[in-house]
Amino acid sequence: MLPRRWFLLYYAINVYVSLSATHTLQYFYTGTSGIPNFPEFMTVGMVDGYQIDHYDSITKRAVQKAEWISGAVDPEYWNRNTQIYAGNEPGFKSGIDILKSRFNQTEGE
Repeated sequence: MLPRRWFLLYYAINVYVSLSATHTLQYFYTGTSGIPNFPEFMTVGMVDGYQIDHYDSITKRAVQKAEWISGAVDPEYWNRNTQIYAGNEPGFKSGIDILKSRFNQTEGE
């Protein structure tokens, strides 16, 4: 009987710790200009420092980068994020153009 109690106690503590864990969700947006064969806009999604998705101005799709994420999100997640990233792309490119003009940078170097 004693081992069973220890198992239940351990399980209860383990569940409690699991439920109280904190996670970090981050999205990194990157814009470039004038680099040949390189996307002008990229987004990378991260959970706890692990990459979960990627979007760029060449593929124009949110792409899964971690196997485990497919079981953690609904089937529309990738289409929804593709639309979000694609919607952010024009504004981000416009921001790069504004910065280039303010810093008098028409090209690299």
